[in-house]
Amino acid sequence: MKLIIAEKPSLARNILAGIARLQNDKMAKRDGYYEGGDYVVTWVFGHLFSLADIEDYVENPQPKWTMDNLPCFPDKFKFNLKRNAKKEIDPGVKKQFNTIKYLCNRANIDTIVNAGDADREGEIIVRLCVEHALENDKSFVRLWLPDQTPETISDALQDMKNENEYISLANEGFARTYIDWLYGVNLTRFATLKTGKLLRVGRVIVPIVKAIYDRDMEIRNFVPQKYYVISSHEKTNDEFVDLTSKTKFTKDEYLKALDECTKYNGADAIVTSVKTKKDTLSPPKLFSLSKLQSYLGKKYKMSMDDSLSTVQKLYEEGYVTYPRTNSEYLATAEQGKMKSIIANVAKMGYPVEFRFSKSIFDDSKIESHSALTPTYKIPDPKALTDKEKQVYSTILRRFVAVFCAEECKIERSEIKIKVGDYEEFVLKGTVITQAGWTKFDDYTQKDKILPKLSKDDKVNILFKPVEKETTPPKHYTIETLNNYLKNPFKEDKQNIENEDDEEEYRAIFEGLELGTEATRTGIIDNARKSGYIQLKKDVYTILPDGEFLIEALSRMNISMDKYKTSELGKALKKVYRGEFGIADSVALAVKEISEVFNSTAQTIETDTNDGFVGDMVGKCPVCGKDVVRTRYGYGCSGYKEGCKFSVNNVICGRVISLANMKMLLETGKTSKIEGFVSKRTGNTFSAQLKLEDGKAVFDF
Repeated sequence: MKLIIAEKPSLARNILAGIARLQNDKMAKRDGYYEGGDYVVTWVFGHLFSLADIEDYVENPQPKWTMDNLPCFPDKFKFNLKRNAKKEIDPGVKKQFNTIKYLCNRANIDTIVNAGDADREGEIIVRLCVEHALENDKSFVRLWLPDQTPETISDALQDMKNENEYISLANEGFARTYIDWLYGVNLTRFATLKTGKLLRVGRVIVPIVKAIYDRDMEIRNFVPQKYYVISSHEKTNDEFVDLTSKTKFTKDEYLKALDECTKYNGADAIVTSVKTKKDTLSPPKLFSLSKLQSYLGKKYKMSMDDSLSTVQKLYEEGYVTYPRTNSEYLATAEQGKMKSIIANVAKMGYPVEFRFSKSIFDDSKIESHSALTPTYKIPDPKALTDKEKQVYSTILRRFVAVFCAEECKIERSEIKIKVGDYEEFVLKGTVITQAGWTKFDDYTQKDKILPKLSKDDKVNILFKPVEKETTPPKHYTIETLNNYLKNPFKEDKQNIENEDDEEEYRAIFEGLELGTEATRTGIIDNARKSGYIQLKKDVYTILPDGEFLIEALSRMNISMDKYKTSELGKALKKVYRGEFGIADSVALAVKEISEVFNSTAQTIETDTNDGFVGDMVGKCPVCGKDVVRTRYGYGCSGYKEGCKFSVNNVICGRVISLANMKMLLETGKTSKIEGFVSKRTGNTFSAQLKLEDGKAVFDF
């Protein structure tokens, strides 16, 4: 018999429907599993196992976090059954694992089937259960499901491959798990002990929060600058012709701009070329998960967490394909499958037909999963929630647009106007003459009709200086943050449909992206729940706790920027390709984390180590009681008795080290400290701090 271990109870139920197409025997319900004919089907509840805590690696664990067991770099990582907040194993988890263990070792079970979700996380969820449960070797195979319809499941059950063929995926999954644990456990505890405030420090969460922090600081500190352009808005043949020069002039160059206008106005503006051609407008590509989330965020203000949970539900109901995909393309082997889906969609009244195109089918741009599409199974709209209708309709209508039988026809116009020998202006316009796919998928670009001009026409001009003002960058939206996370080294811009995406897919396959399609949504949601960022409508902004996190990590010299995170991402992709072992990638993380714990300032002038919350610093110069390191600086322990002596641990952008603070209390002066930044001018300067009337002041 075959034992199928599904990642969730919902998948187990769908597998039963697939089995029903293969055998006549009915599946009998048992306690924690189903059985009948050639199959036994059981399930896990997502992760039944999690990595052990640091305390599981030390002989005499302490109840509170301590620096005594940091950093922790296990020789071999341990897993435990998942525990609740009280560190107790959940009874339901324990019971289900015991069921799986019993079934794995039952004498009449000769084959175990991994039916985890078709990704690296689903791969290791079931592997871990089998590794901890199985006492003897048995055949171990993989059920790989691009969707959860009964037809797909029954077909996949007859075409299962040995689990060894998925070892690279499992290795990458385990490497990610180990590395994320090393960063999260070591640096979260270190940063929390340093600041006295729980700081969630993770390999991906920090660069995400930092991206939003950096953008918001740019906006907050932005000083608008005035400049001039020269522009003409005059009528020719009773139509206005707008011409604006590419040249910009600073706020002090008004006279220069005026002089340029005089030169332009003294020349003739002649139409040198008029072109109009008929063309077709290609539909946008199918959806990857992040592109779908960007679309839903922009149109419906739907958070990434809401959109993922909704599309996941549609997937589990069998209405759409596997959602956690980073590709917008289909595999060439899926042509037959697409033809059957198109036939069903046509019955709904949509004008669709199959066609093969490199913009739709491209194996080179698929890592594990094809683009999101509807399946042949059509839902009853009355059975869907409003959000499910929005998400399903979006996926369906994009599919209809891609396979629309009617082309979108357009007319492209281009007029070139030359002003003397100074500058050539190019005006471009597009008019839709046949709607085609734009009737089904949002196309927001409006027709742009150019003025009626002919070659050699003289255009009336009157250039004038027009004052403009630079604008700050925009806050991250769901769309622009997704674009940034997919390739943090690409120029920030709005998603442009049908642009050349070679660079984007190269970045994904190299591992440059921050997080993955499977994990990114959860990490961003964790940042929201932690109070680091907020999402209003579809705009992300930093919160005070997020500012504290990034600035505190900066003071601690914990640099978890996009460069380091991407280097680790590239190493993980090498594990997937078999170029790196798990241990090689883990060693890189150990090296990075070790540098945090080993970093020390070379001289007291450059020292930025401000110790740990609770450290004793010295005696208060006002009342004589102990001065201790607090969350925000150094303060007198006699504050309850009214002593107000305190010194911030950051002054003018410079961390005041513990060593310098001790020197201040002992001698009345610090050493000369380098790196202060003037709030008024922005210039850096060096100075000592001295005590004066019970306060720390600059001494130049």
